[in-house]
Amino acid sequence: MRGRTREWSGGIARRVRSGDTQAGMSTAEYAVGTIAAAGFAAVLYKIVTSGPVSGAMQQLIERALDAGF
Repeated sequence: MRGRTREWSGGIARRVRSGDTQAGMSTAEYAVGTIAAAGFAAVLYKIVTSGPVSGAMQQLIERALDAGF
């Protein structure tokens, strides 16, 4: 494990020395990612709460609860 830590910290030191300050995501990239995730969640919520999907999920849960062991 110590070898990996040394290797990782050496990589950061090389980037800092070389002037590569673009390590990681910027705030704008986080904002775009967050907006995309929120949009995907909204679409998924609409799909899951739609009539056919909601009915199918309810039937699935009822069958699972009525299953005999």
